[in-house]
Amino acid sequence: MKTGTPLVEMRNISIAFGGVQAVDDVSIDVHPGEVVGLLGHNGAGKSTLIKILSGAYRADSGEILINGEKVDIHSPRDARDNNIETIYQTLALADNLDAASNLFLGREITNALGLVNDDAMEAETRKIMARLNPNFRKFSAPVSALSGGQRQSVAIARAVYFNAKILIMDEPTAALGVHETQMVADLIKELKEQGLGIFLISHDTREMLELCDRVSVMKNGQLVGTERVEDVTEDDILGMIIMGKKPERAA
Repeated sequence: MKTGTPLVEMRNISIAFGGVQAVDDVSIDVHPGEVVGLLGHNGAGKSTLIKILSGAYRADSGEILINGEKVDIHSPRDARDNNIETIYQTLALADNLDAASNLFLGREITNALGLVNDDAMEAETRKIMARLNPNFRKFSAPVSALSGGQRQSVAIARAVYFNAKILIMDEPTAALGVHETQMVADLIKELKEQGLGIFLISHDTREMLELCDRVSVMKNGQLVGTERVEDVTEDDILGMIIMGKKPERAA
């Protein structure tokens, strides 16, 4: 069980859209080197909750603490300033550019003349890829030519290179094959070892049990509960998702 101050803590978060309570008094946290899974049906509120942390939405009430300090996150820039990076399912990569150009998109390394220094960017990309995905070889190919897992590793490398401490991953293995899914799983384990805190959104309960330390289940905008994965079965989690009930402990 993780002790000490959480890396990020969302306390009593609520938000409504047009009278519909999308998130209702939800509290979750993540510690350094921990993966917390967020599960629930579509419309359960998990993506909305995470969009508040990523700065896409502003909560009606509640607070966010980073390392125990209250912070205001009103935009994606605020989130990045607090070392929070989001990797959406769409990945937001420029298909026609190579890995290095994507890694430094909008934050290019330039030389003394103010020109983009492609060699320096590729060297830095090779360094971070050696840490995250040593099998990555296609440095000169446009990312449109990469596999799903390779594209995912470019998006993750970009976040980590720019000092992400808190990573939000939205359905990172959706539409990936078995080998690719394993690649992303290995990346997540590597990030854990480097002390990042990760919120993982997924519909795959089995994957969650393999990758996460704890799972938080939402239903109808409310938190059903948060459980350590070693304390629950896949059936327990499905019961939380479908019935909205915490698992009964054996006496």
